[in-house]
Amino acid sequence: MTVLAQHTTVPDPNGGLTQDALAVLQPGFEGTTAPAWLLRRVSEGLTSVGLFGRNIASPEQLAALTARLRAERDDVLVAIDEEGGDVTRLEVRGGSSFPGNLALGAVDDTDLTRDVARELGRRLADCGVNLNWAPSADVNSNPDNPVIGVRSFGADTRLAARHTAAYVEGLQAAGVAACTKHFPGHGDTNVDSHHALPRIDVDLDTLAARELVPFRAAIEAGTKAVMSAHILVPALDPTRPATLSPQILTGLLRKELGYEGLIVTDGMEMNAIAGTYGIERGSVLAIAAGADAICVGGGLADEQTVLRLRDALVAAVRDGSLPEERLAEAAARVRALAGWTGQVRRGARSEGNSAPGIGLAAARRAVTVTGSPGAAAPVNAPYVATLAPVANVAVGDETPWGVAGELAALIPGTEAGVYAQGPVAADILAAAGNRTVVAVVRDAHRHPWMTEALDVLVAARPQTIVVEMGLPRAEPCGALHIATHGAARVCGRAAAEIIAGV
Repeated sequence: MTVLAQHTTVPDPNGGLTQDALAVLQPGFEGTTAPAWLLRRVSEGLTSVGLFGRNIASPEQLAALTARLRAERDDVLVAIDEEGGDVTRLEVRGGSSFPGNLALGAVDDTDLTRDVARELGRRLADCGVNLNWAPSADVNSNPDNPVIGVRSFGADTRLAARHTAAYVEGLQAAGVAACTKHFPGHGDTNVDSHHALPRIDVDLDTLAARELVPFRAAIEAGTKAVMSAHILVPALDPTRPATLSPQILTGLLRKELGYEGLIVTDGMEMNAIAGTYGIERGSVLAIAAGADAICVGGGLADEQTVLRLRDALVAAVRDGSLPEERLAEAAARVRALAGWTGQVRRGARSEGNSAPGIGLAAARRAVTVTGSPGAAAPVNAPYVATLAPVANVAVGDETPWGVAGELAALIPGTEAGVYAQGPVAADILAAAGNRTVVAVVRDAHRHPWMTEALDVLVAARPQTIVVEMGLPRAEPCGALHIATHGAARVCGRAAAEIIAGV
């Protein structure tokens, strides 16, 4: 503590330059209370803080955390990656009360999407969160996409566009700034940018007609922020990923699409950037390319990371590789958004009435059923077998999913097991005994071991019920096939109600 105190009291020869460098960072931290180093940096000019599941224990705790941050800086931006559905931080340990984008797209009621986003935004605002790294505007044109999938409204461009706009409108009506992602579109990838650099090889006409349409809609809807993608799009820039590309961020997003709000990078610790450029050089290149805020902290959440990036930006200005006016412009945009959220928080924040049950209502509407519920009846004390794939980094493995818990609440005596990759059908049949099998899968079309297991189960037990909680691309099978279009807790509840006949 003594060393840090001495460090922060040394006069800063760079003055406003250091403050600007701090202002463009959106770091994370460890714990459910704000550490002393974070509060100190906020008081020195750090304008944004990113929250993840590790920072949240309850709404009351989160509200106390954000209030403590605002004691240091009243207009601090508190950001979160809260998409609802599979990607939740607010309810990371129990599952989301809101279905995700694919479920909303399956219903295709923009009023519902707007209302869901408004209610989600209201809950965030009540906890002091004012910037949400959502919605995903990606058109999921590649069904084998390992990282987008149910996070997209769907594979139809126009559908994705109208729901992206509705989501932005709903979220911002609650006083929470939307951050539409992942520009210029992450839907046509088969690589997860958390692990490597994806590449999209399509021509400019395809990009304009497909990927860019939802982002145009978001801009027209007034999205306060846009998040860049760590993807290589050779038709736009053959050498640099979008996050680091002046052609994409300044040329396309700013000049061609006319976007004037905040540009935020995806997490710079993701391997697509950290493993190729390094986070310091990557951050400098991103700001130089036109980004205004550096998101970092999903995996790097300490003071040294903040200081490394701050000092790298200051050094880049000093050596001429980053124009000082570009850094100042970026910092000004961050502060402008912070100012907007402060005004909204102090004024009439939210439009419309609270709708606490809207998430479950939306999840129920999103379910599609093949076969008659009566074909599998009566379902007494079923055995729920969850075939669990490895979770992608965006979703994480902390959040429970499936139907076992919800079904057990409706049908006493329900038993359950979780099965990982491999020839699991024989083990499931043995564990089930004479019980009806409820097989729960996630993106079965991407996992041959799942489809093989389902084939064996349905052949051995024609009464098997199948619940698909990912992208419903595989051919429906079983006496009853239920597609929830997402794995949120409310999606599991909606499926359980159908199985239980309630």
